[in-house]
Amino acid sequence: MARTVTALGRWVRYGLFAISMIFAPILAQAAPYAALVMDMRTGEVLYSKNADTRLHPASLTKMMTLYITFQAIERGEISLDTKVTVSANAASQPPSRLGLKPGQKIAVRYLIRAAAIKSANDAASALGDAISGNESNFAARMNRTAKALGMRNTSFRNANGLTRAGHLSTARDMTLLGRRLFYDFPQYYNIFSRKTADAGIAQVANTNRRFLSAYEGADGIKTGYTSAAGFNLTASAKRGNKRIIATVFGGTSTAQRNAKMAELLDLGFGRAPNRVKERAPEAPQLLAEAAAPQQGSAKTIRLVRAPKSSPRPLPRPGVATHDADAIALALAAAQADAAAQKLAEAVVADVTVQPEAVAAAAGLAASPRPMARPGTIVAAAPPAVVTEVEAVELAEATLAPEPSPEPNGFIQSTEPQPETLTLAAAVLEDESMAEGDAVPNDPIFARTSVPQPETLAMAAGAPPSRAQNVILAALTPPAPAPRQKQQVVARASSSGGRGHGISLGLFASNFAAERALLTTALMESDTLGDALRKVATRKTGYEANFVGMSRDTAELACARLAARATDCTVIGP
Repeated sequence: MARTVTALGRWVRYGLFAISMIFAPILAQAAPYAALVMDMRTGEVLYSKNADTRLHPASLTKMMTLYITFQAIERGEISLDTKVTVSANAASQPPSRLGLKPGQKIAVRYLIRAAAIKSANDAASALGDAISGNESNFAARMNRTAKALGMRNTSFRNANGLTRAGHLSTARDMTLLGRRLFYDFPQYYNIFSRKTADAGIAQVANTNRRFLSAYEGADGIKTGYTSAAGFNLTASAKRGNKRIIATVFGGTSTAQRNAKMAELLDLGFGRAPNRVKERAPEAPQLLAEAAAPQQGSAKTIRLVRAPKSSPRPLPRPGVATHDADAIALALAAAQADAAAQKLAEAVVADVTVQPEAVAAAAGLAASPRPMARPGTIVAAAPPAVVTEVEAVELAEATLAPEPSPEPNGFIQSTEPQPETLTLAAAVLEDESMAEGDAVPNDPIFARTSVPQPETLAMAAGAPPSRAQNVILAALTPPAPAPRQKQQVVARASSSGGRGHGISLGLFASNFAAERALLTTALMESDTLGDALRKVATRKTGYEANFVGMSRDTAELACARLAARATDCTVIGP
């Protein structure tokens, strides 16, 4: 009986041995071997074996999860300090785990450390859910990103790499992804070389710490293991001027995988040239990505890229299109409004114009406007804010070429007609003028006859036929017609006690004298009041005078001008 049992046991052992020999090749195919070695600096492949065979990547998948996380931080979708609410999906993932609980809040930086260093499945899933709302949305983003990076044989189904039907990649694609992490996000790359790190709720140790400690120059990147995948590793190392990256799929143990990786990296350092021109990969062309905040509500993040063309939109039905002239006038009107606002605070009225002349100068048809009362005066804000430099510039811009002197040496300055409007800083779009609002009756510095449309256009710095905006402050009087021998300034002899004036001295030209008078009028409007400007021709030059003043006013004006270092002399009747 004993012999029978012994014989039976022997046959059983033989049978089991035979079965193991038969099925050993089949079992070995569960995690086939694949490898690729690349020069990180140029992307040149130095060695490959089954490099395009689609295999289970295991936790090498987390390289893509981290790549997208770094990308989301760069775009502002999330930040390192964003508090992620852990989803039930993330908390239910099997080991390796950080130990997250549903509803728990944890910062993105800690999830990155746990996923990169400890290879925590719950941390990787929490990142995916926080960025895209759920696992399927994040997997879709992973696949779009993989396509943009040139990973042609990769398809993802989850954020952590746990075995799932269709979740496959290749040694070549994972090597490309590792190189992308190095070049696209160098600011985060050092995390892959840390042997330990604080993950917020725990201190975590690197799953690749043995290889990092054993191989000279090693600084990353990621390990992976499942029963279907075997022991995988994507590693990089730098020695001297050389940097090599390699990937191994299907290792039989941690020790065997690390030994094989050391062999592959040694091969790469041996084959790579010492000096080579570095060729970083081109930036990926990502058209659009779906992303979501930690609450789970999806949103769309679109990259800003220059369009190939920008066609002009069609007009709305029933709305007339604008021609180039109308558009130009609209733009000019907006610019004129801003300029007139500033100028109106500094300039007082010096011109009398007809409304039709203003409209003609702008190249527009005159619009109906209430007629002003005879003698109505439009003045700007008090001119005390005008600086000397501004006054000089304004005088130079508004004075016309020097006219011929009068036979008696005076420049004519006539009274305005009752039907004219006196404008300080006229802009066609001025709302108060369009509505016919009342304006204060402030002093006038000088009066001139009605300018022609051409003069208005010149003042606006535009051709007479198409002035786009008109800013009127003080315009040049027209060339005077021949007069009688005795020509006096209006109101000078009938002002009653106003027979005095002030002289600013002699000037080389009539233009210089006019400019001095206008500049002084703008600077000292409070003192000069309604004094009139007059240029007298002398044998030695042109004398600039203000007349029609009382003695006290003339003396006060001279004192104020002297304080401004301006020459001034009181002149009597």
